[in-house]
Amino acid sequence: MDLELTDRVIVVTGGSSGVGLALVDDLLSCGARVATCARDLDRLEAATSALDGHDPGRLLTMACDVRLADQVDRFIAAAHERFGAIDGLVNNAGQSLMRGFADTAFDEWMSEFELKFAGVIHPVTAARNYLAASDAGVVVNVNAVLARQPEPRLAATSAARAGLLNLTRTLASDLGPEGIRVNSVLLGLIDTGQWRRRFVQRGDDLEQSWEEWSAAIAADRGITLGRLGTAREVSYVITMLLSPRASYVTGTSIDVAGGVGRYV
Repeated sequence: MDLELTDRVIVVTGGSSGVGLALVDDLLSCGARVATCARDLDRLEAATSALDGHDPGRLLTMACDVRLADQVDRFIAAAHERFGAIDGLVNNAGQSLMRGFADTAFDEWMSEFELKFAGVIHPVTAARNYLAASDAGVVVNVNAVLARQPEPRLAATSAARAGLLNLTRTLASDLGPEGIRVNSVLLGLIDTGQWRRRFVQRGDDLEQSWEEWSAAIAADRGITLGRLGTAREVSYVITMLLSPRASYVTGTSIDVAGGVGRYV
């Protein structure tokens, strides 16, 4: 099926690894033009240059910290100047803080809130007029099932994710009259760099393989499919939401979590 993304301009934050990098790859494969950013430009350029079979003229990479409005403004302006339009925005930059309530310092709470909210507010504010000028303007916020199903071991992250889910629904209402759709994907446990690092740093059975270790994590978290997801599985859903074929989908969220969600 043609997703009608050929020559569409999509901005993706946090494109140097995991879901963001998989999404950049998929969008380029769909014929889109892509602008992506990360704080570490060397890492971003190394990651994107390793993608096979893409025209480098259809990709813009820049260093940008999404917490800083001036950097985001420059990035969005550069994307528009390079490609002449912006049709879609994926707010993907983020990370998780593995801390319980009692172990989370106040500045860590504030840091989590700043990243989760600034990482959406600044890009949406900077891209809003360009998205409104598109005939298929769309925003996708990458969130997590923690937004609806708090994890005590991720106290600050869970709270910030819940706020972002609320904000996403508000943005859908506010931007809808301008022709901009706003949706989110709620991730479960995805096999990305964070989990791989935790595997390497584990202090338990060092004889366990990644497959054994990750399957045990999946069982502990109650994942119905019995495994962690992949970045590519998330990317497919985001790509669908970005497609003009999803033109009547807004204000909603889709779980990409292997059945871990226990809410109705």
